[in-house]
Amino acid sequence: MRAGTRLALAGAMALTLAACGDTSKIPEEASTGPNPTLPEPTTSWLPTVSVAKAVKWPEGAKPVAAAGLAVNAFASGLDHPRWVYVLPNGDVLVAESNKPKKEDTSFSIKGWVMGLVQGYAGAGVPSADRISLLRDTDRDGIAETKTVFLKGLFSPFGMTLIGSDLFVANADAVVRFRYQEGTTEITEPGEKIADLPGGPLNHHWTKNIIANKDGTKLYATVGSNSNVGENGMENEERRASILEIDIASRTTRIFASGLRNPNGMGWEPQTGALWTVVNERDELGSDLVPDYLTSVQDGGFYGWPYSYWGQIVDTRIQPQRPELVAKAIKPDYALGNHVAPLGLTFATDVLGNTAKLPAPFVNGAFVGNHGSWNRKPRSGYNVVFIPFADGKPNGQPINVLTGFVSDKDQALGRPVGVTIARDGALLVADDVGNAIWRVTGATQTSAK
Repeated sequence: MRAGTRLALAGAMALTLAACGDTSKIPEEASTGPNPTLPEPTTSWLPTVSVAKAVKWPEGAKPVAAAGLAVNAFASGLDHPRWVYVLPNGDVLVAESNKPKKEDTSFSIKGWVMGLVQGYAGAGVPSADRISLLRDTDRDGIAETKTVFLKGLFSPFGMTLIGSDLFVANADAVVRFRYQEGTTEITEPGEKIADLPGGPLNHHWTKNIIANKDGTKLYATVGSNSNVGENGMENEERRASILEIDIASRTTRIFASGLRNPNGMGWEPQTGALWTVVNERDELGSDLVPDYLTSVQDGGFYGWPYSYWGQIVDTRIQPQRPELVAKAIKPDYALGNHVAPLGLTFATDVLGNTAKLPAPFVNGAFVGNHGSWNRKPRSGYNVVFIPFADGKPNGQPINVLTGFVSDKDQALGRPVGVTIARDGALLVADDVGNAIWRVTGATQTSAK
């Protein structure tokens, strides 16, 4: 089937499914904060589907920045950029990546439909399987050069540098490369440090990594292999979790579990605690279940798949595990239903870079919301700021970037990774718009 035919079929399917399912009945702000409204679940044979067709940005167009902020394209013409990482010299690494080529050849109606929908939403492009390096030589806030830094990877996502060791999280393993400051390309092969749960079934393929303060351990996010265990719990080993990898011994343990699809991570600067954003389960209605931002406890269990928001039981998974539900930890902060948070960075990040943005974007966390497919009306498709006080969220989400969905209800872009540049700007990876956006204060447009 030709690509154009597949896209047309996906569009027809999306429109057909859009006529099905429920519509949100609670105000959007009721689904955010430490105590969100949690109505009774709504289930049906056909899930609620509402997908914005991906069309990319018209020439010269860009997202809408909040009052007091400005936005420009730091880089464009990329190939599905998912994650960004800033090196000590200010160079920016971008993982140009998508899901691995499907190894599982089994067929299901649901899987086929979701494949069509993902293609319609801009997620059906082949993975470039590379990391590119962006360099802003004259410090004007626009990258003048783009070079292929690493190629031949396997759906890369997370990156972190410890000394002269650059660690990359592929979809199935953490690999180490030797890095020399200022280099624009690495050609030497990498060294595998640890396996990560991968194929042939690899439902949530994105794997992020972050290092602890002394650089002895890595923490890797691994999403579930299903929505709610429907592919068998035997396929969920070491999944829906954050793994701790001891670099010296190359041993791995489960640091925290029951996290359906964690992605972005950060160390909260005041308390030093690890935080993550999590995509919660689907197909319980437009008003369930809130995606969330939470601190992560060593040994903590956060409910998936047996319960959500603490001890609220999800009856779809059988047999139940009441002993696990009894100890499920309630997340700290709801980000909204189906907003699909992927990116997370604190205003002072793990590298010590501090956002040079005006109030109120000073003390808190930036979150890149990729956008919903299982909710009416759509949610996410934005970058938000969560204010913090005394190491905890304090207040409602504040929009940083909006305008990713056009007035024609088409997706011009979808935010993913967020990070703080060396000059204090916020960088945002946009995988549909194939761009890296740079957010500054309204009076600060250059990096000089």
